[in-house]
Amino acid sequence: MTPTEVLSFAKEKGAKVVDLRFVDFPSHWQHFTVPLSELSESSFEDGFGFDASSIRGWQPINASDMLVIPDPATAKMDPFYEVPTLVMIGNIVDPITREAYSRDPRYIAKKAEAFLKMTGIGDTAFFGPEAEFFIFDDIRFDSQKNSAFYIIDSEEAVWNTGRDECPNLGYKPRHKEGYFPVPPTDKFQDLRTEMLLTLEELGIDMECQHHEVATAGQSEIDMRFKPLTLMGDQLMWFKYVLKNVAYKNGHTVTFMPKPLFEDNGSGMHVHVSIWKDGNTLFAGDKYAGVSQEALYAIGGILKHCKALCAFTNPTTNSYKRLVPGFEAPVNLAYSSRNRSAAVRIPMYSASPKAKRIEFRTPDPSCNGYLAFSAILMAVIDGIENKIDPGDPLDKNIYDLPPEELVHIPTAPGSLDEALNALKEDKEFLLKGGVFTQDVIDNWIEYKTKNEINPVRLRPHPHEFMLYYDI
Repeated sequence: MTPTEVLSFAKEKGAKVVDLRFVDFPSHWQHFTVPLSELSESSFEDGFGFDASSIRGWQPINASDMLVIPDPATAKMDPFYEVPTLVMIGNIVDPITREAYSRDPRYIAKKAEAFLKMTGIGDTAFFGPEAEFFIFDDIRFDSQKNSAFYIIDSEEAVWNTGRDECPNLGYKPRHKEGYFPVPPTDKFQDLRTEMLLTLEELGIDMECQHHEVATAGQSEIDMRFKPLTLMGDQLMWFKYVLKNVAYKNGHTVTFMPKPLFEDNGSGMHVHVSIWKDGNTLFAGDKYAGVSQEALYAIGGILKHCKALCAFTNPTTNSYKRLVPGFEAPVNLAYSSRNRSAAVRIPMYSASPKAKRIEFRTPDPSCNGYLAFSAILMAVIDGIENKIDPGDPLDKNIYDLPPEELVHIPTAPGSLDEALNALKEDKEFLLKGGVFTQDVIDNWIEYKTKNEINPVRLRPHPHEFMLYYDI
């Protein structure tokens, strides 16, 4: 939509107010609301001011004023507010220089797309994330100087088979047996359909929804692939809609990668393809029907995976899922059908247009704009430098003898390790000014100060089980 069309759209839908949204450095949507009377065609150039020093990882207090410039192409009506509300995602700019803000994740995504075009490799990078999540009925947690706990509950959880529910009707999926059961074992069919249809009503193309492997409501809803920045926008809407539909129905959704012990965590397999002039670059006559460019792209992801994880798996909890020897794709190898490899080439369709690579290591705690941009930069680096991914690994990695397994590198084992890898392997991200040194330094500093150190300094509740009587 153009600014003129946005104003007409708002009038047609009866909007009373305008909600302006942008994503902070870690990955949360922030917003403020203005009366519709404050929105005019000049607003799409002048923007709206806000205090950026109160946004995590952004400006110091002595340089706090920033502008959010609404993007007319993002206009939608909010499906949850009581008052009819027009929503637009904004870009952040400096009020004095009018330059785009280097720490705005959406700006980084736009620069990544522009850099792809500049290289001549392609003109469009398509991304299709498969974000898994949990639907819980109750969550309580606290962390004090002298205590810490969390308690999760779900009507669907296998640990409640013996609970007096007046009556308890059973049908609760056992650990690791939640993939695709029909109701009544699957308690959330209607809830997930409401989520899917709400996203469709917002103009987001959807593919499917289903229960996932874990007990206690693990689920997946898939969006159809879109260009990088648009998919970043859609992932923000995705999380917003799922949380609000669940909340409205008396449930809670989390994208935390590993909320349950000894059951599957939530990943976000990311499908990637590069197109040019309406044709895919990834279909060819090499292994599994892909092109040489696709193999080089895989080489780029495998080479830079440890550094990528700083953005694709950006929480300390991410590495409770990425544990060698279990089901998470921590092994830096590729295969056509082997889901234990970090990169897979899906074989669902023989159509050349469906050829893509699937990076399986990421999880849904990430900031989509940053994660997709970093993945694209690794893909470009692989293609430009003809990085050989080696031979595919079609064996079950977890059945390999130790003498073979030792030669397969793995993803980082902690957020600290991923950030250290980013410090050492960042040049591919800095190309074309897509990521800046300031962004990388600030990301490492923020994650270390606000997440790694607070977790590192606290005793873990299970340590009392192990060591209290020492």
